[in-house]
Amino acid sequence: IWNGGPDRHAEYFPQKPFESLEDSLKGFLLTKAKRYGGPLFTGSIRSDDYLAFLVHDVKPFIDSTYRTRPDRESTYVMGSSMGGLISMYALCEYPEVFGGAACMSTHWIGSFQPQDNPIPDSFLEYMDAHLPAPGDQRIWFDHGTLTLDSIYAPYQERVDRLLENKGWLPDYARSTVYPGTDHSERAWQARLPKVLEYLLPPFDEAP
Repeated sequence: IWNGGPDRHAEYFPQKPFESLEDSLKGFLLTKAKRYGGPLFTGSIRSDDYLAFLVHDVKPFIDSTYRTRPDRESTYVMGSSMGGLISMYALCEYPEVFGGAACMSTHWIGSFQPQDNPIPDSFLEYMDAHLPAPGDQRIWFDHGTLTLDSIYAPYQERVDRLLENKGWLPDYARSTVYPGTDHSERAWQARLPKVLEYLLPPFDEAP
């Protein structure tokens, strides 16, 4: 699904973790934070509405128009960078809809300020409280080591520990580092086959 361009942050930033932040930080992010010379957010957070749109509008349209398997075991969500965040959020908010999620180069810092940033803590706390129990779903995480991906490792390591403590790793989740790769569509395209092979095993091997 193509993203909304300037609205990407407002639609993809997980809403419940955002609402858990201090009011002063939320105000700063919504009114003063910048992204590539423009505002980080084009308005209020709308990720809950975005997920409702996927679940109640997009998916029913696809299932009624094309020859799909509409069951949860055949329904996955995937995205890169901010799309990785919203994919994680979708699995947590709608575990009855999605059989798994692929979160590529997940933008754990949420903004573009890695120092003294409480946003990653809000994501970890949310995941700790809302990840479904492991058993019949799959999660894929990855990141590279260059450009923006170079700052993700310590945050992904914390996520990996959480997944391990909750029983997701190693049987129901995978976290992979791709040395020498950057934060780009080219890099994500190159590893997409591995992602799909993991998420979509033969049906007799599905978890």
